[in-house]
Amino acid sequence: MDKLVIEGGKALSGTIRIHGAKNAALPILAASLLAAGEVRLNNVPRLLDIDVMLGILERIGCKTLHEQETVTVDTSSANSFRVPEDLMGQMRSSIFLMGPLLARFGEVAVYQPGGCAIGERKIDLHLRGLQELGAEIEERDQQIICRARKLTGADIHLDFPSVGATENIMMAAATASGTTTISNAAREPEIQDLANFLNRMGASIIGAGTDTITIQGVQQLTPCTYEIIPDRIVAGTVMIAAAATRGNVTLTHCNPAHLSSLIHVLKRAGVQISILNDIMSVSCMSRPKAVERIVTSPYPSFPTDLQSQVMVLLSLADGFSVMKETVFEGRFKHVDELTRMGADITIDLNSAFIRGVQRLYGATVEATDLRAGAALVIAGLAAQGKTVVEQVHHIDRGYDHIEMLFQKLGADIHRFTPVPKPLDLAN
Repeated sequence: MDKLVIEGGKALSGTIRIHGAKNAALPILAASLLAAGEVRLNNVPRLLDIDVMLGILERIGCKTLHEQETVTVDTSSANSFRVPEDLMGQMRSSIFLMGPLLARFGEVAVYQPGGCAIGERKIDLHLRGLQELGAEIEERDQQIICRARKLTGADIHLDFPSVGATENIMMAAATASGTTTISNAAREPEIQDLANFLNRMGASIIGAGTDTITIQGVQQLTPCTYEIIPDRIVAGTVMIAAAATRGNVTLTHCNPAHLSSLIHVLKRAGVQISILNDIMSVSCMSRPKAVERIVTSPYPSFPTDLQSQVMVLLSLADGFSVMKETVFEGRFKHVDELTRMGADITIDLNSAFIRGVQRLYGATVEATDLRAGAALVIAGLAAQGKTVVEQVHHIDRGYDHIEMLFQKLGADIHRFTPVPKPLDLAN
């Protein structure tokens, strides 16, 4: 397994371009199945999760090509509604294929998706939404099979504003007969990006970005060229790293409007932020201040995907902070690793109580999931001495060579890939 080796204590400085959003690209890649032909997507990052999604599309008959930041998907030869179990087990976002495959083939067979172990993430809202559109669902031999001779629009209320369920229902409803209304819909920017992509292909969707989305089904969608939005979580990670190392960093090709809750928290912590269109400058020349209370919640509230990274900053802040996690119950696994580096954090149920320390110290730590891994990289960059981050494959799911990203900002961070030992043929 690869490791990241970090010599900490250097203030980050420089300019960095933010790559495309993983959480927008994945459902849009799935949605390409709704139009037979060649879809071209720009600003697609090179990530492990993207590779898995392209692998699934190829296994069900599509042709794909990923050159630099452009992906071409030819879906005209798609010939299977069965998502391979081995690939589905690697990535939770493979569940996005349910809606498009059901719409295209009238049937889809999937397995329980894999991904980060950050708590229970049921797919019942996905299945209930597809049922309300007319699908029949059967569970057999660990498979979930959905069938529908005809999808028909419906009024669907989500008990929780699930991003994945909202997107699956939107994709299935795009070519259904009649009108579908999703109430209590997720409002994330990635929802808006998917709706914009579907509309570019000829769908009729209004209300994305609000809690009520209306989809007027159309008979057919046609392929298009589209550019993925910037990754707000990558941008947020860089902003927090700049503050934690007391650096001065400029981010380009980002969308500050997508980061308003983080910007608010960082300003409360004493971080200086200036914004001009799609450019943000972030600096923190002195010790950050504690933030009394932060609560994660669905967009536009503070994102759970930045909780662990902000906790690193609060670990170095002057004073006492509280972080409450309301989205995923298993998202404090990074706390033990941060404590190993000298952080003073106590967990009680779904709240973390953080007493800021003067400094963190390098240690060997393990990335337990994608965002926890990013947090440990930030901690290593800010810490005194050498930090080794293991299980880097988790980080590679959402950051395009995170070591290169921070190297551009002056960090002393390198990837170490162990060389396999040669087989001893004598024995």
